[in-house]
Formats: sequence, C-alpha cells, structure tokens
Amino acid sequence: MVNVYKALTIAGSDSGGGAGIQADLKTFQELHVYGMTVITAATAQNTLGVQGVYPLSVEAVVKQLDSIEQDLAPHAVKTGMLFSEEIIIAVAERVQSYGWKQLVVDPVMIAKGGAPLLQEDAVQAMKKHLLPLAKVITPNIPEAEVLTGMAITNIEDRKDAAKRLHDMGVSYVVMKGGHGNEEQLVDLLFDGEQFYEWQSRRIETRHTHGTGCTFAAAITAELAKGSSVEEAVSVAKTFIHLAIEQELGIGSGNGPTNHWALRNQHEVVS
Repeated sequence: MVNVYKALTIAGSDSGGGAGIQADLKTFQELHVYGMTVITAATAQNTLGVQGVYPLSVEAVVKQLDSIEQDLAPHAVKTGMLFSEEIIIAVAERVQSYGWKQLVVDPVMIAKGGAPLLQEDAVQAMKKHLLPLAKVITPNIPEAEVLTGMAITNIEDRKDAAKRLHDMGVSYVVMKGGHGNEEQLVDLLFDGEQFYEWQSRRIETRHTHGTGCTFAAAITAELAKGSSVEEAVSVAKTFIHLAIEQELGIGSGNGPTNHWALRNQHEVVS
C-alpha cells in the first residue's frame, strides 16, 4: 500500500485563490501530499487587494483542530494568517497537546496590498506561545523586523535577526530575501549553529501574490514526507521560483503564482 502523507494548513481563506488556504492546498497537491485545512478567517480579496476580513470564532477553529486530530493526524502542520491573540493561543495549545512536532510558522502579518492580516496584540502572543513550538519559521524581512524589533538592511542584519528568532525557541529560521536590495535574491537558513544560503535570479513581475504562503506550504509538504529541513527548503525554493517565473498573468493587480509550474517542468523534461 502506498504511504499517504498528510499536511494540515491553519490559515485564512483567500477568495482570489492565490494565497492562504487555497495556495497551500494547491501546493500540497502538486507535491503529492494530502492536504487538510483549519480555516481561521474568510477574506474577500482579489489581485487588487483585501476588501474584507471575517474571522471565525475561537470555538470554530478549535473544533476544526479537534476533528483533524481525532481522525486524520497530520505528518506536518503549517500556520498562516491566525488573525488574533485568542486564535494564536488556542492553536498553540492544541499543537502542543497533540504533539505536532513538524510545525512550520509563516508569520503572515500584512497582505501584498498593505492590508493588515494580524492584529497588533497578536504579535506578542505569537512570540510567546507559538514560536517556541515551531520547527521552522519563514519570515520575510518586514515580518522579521516586527518580530525582532530591529531594522534589517543587509545580509548581516538578516543573520542577526535569524539568531534572535532562534533564541525565541524556533528550531530552524528561514530568512526570505525577496524584500532585500541585492541583485541576486538571497534566502538564508539558520539551524542554530550554521547558515545555509540559496541564491536565485530576481524575476521582475507584479504577479507574486501568495509567494510566502506557497513557499512555506512547500516546506511543510516536504517535511510531511520525511525530508530534512535543508532538503525541504531546497525543494520549496525550486517550486516557488518556477511558480513566479512561469506567471499566469491573471488579474489587474498583484496576480497569483503558477502552482503547476513544477509539474510543467517535469513534463517538459520527461
């Protein structure tokens, strides 16, 4: 019998399909992992921006978590938009009580168009309750600045921020370089002792909606299959680079990435 690896995403729903729950499920599917969801909020959004955010109750989030654990315990878990302090605490409590060790935290705070997706008081709850449970965290530069309270302007600052996040209890820190000013895009992985570095060509495009969600979901899928963190990040880098490079070109604003680009690449090679 073929092993079926299962990954859970705890995040918000994106009605435009480019980020959040929808991006995570597409990524899980493309990487041959069975995807499950706990929805924290519904959003009304498209490529032009976020028109509304409608959070679910803490009870609704907890009921979804309980249902998953009772019958479909995941091999890896990803969190995305958690919205509020109360939801973060509830999620952290369940992650800990269920013993979900393969936790990837994508600290979603601000949408591409600038709309806030995390309440201000929730940042402290994330640092106190969720980060100590995380195997991997995948902040971009603005998110890392909020979490660490420091300005990040160069590679050395990124390394310092990674060390600070590791000190908060995170096992592995992936510092994304998309907001950096280097000619080559540089992503860093810190395991508490050494840094690993990936460089890739910057792609000039406005169609980058959901890149953070997709990248973290790819790491989660690979961890669910038993890959090491370094292996998972390598696959995720390839996945998201192709997804941006082979753009769909839909929408009038920040369009979504192409979640089937890796499959296209494999079909061309074969």
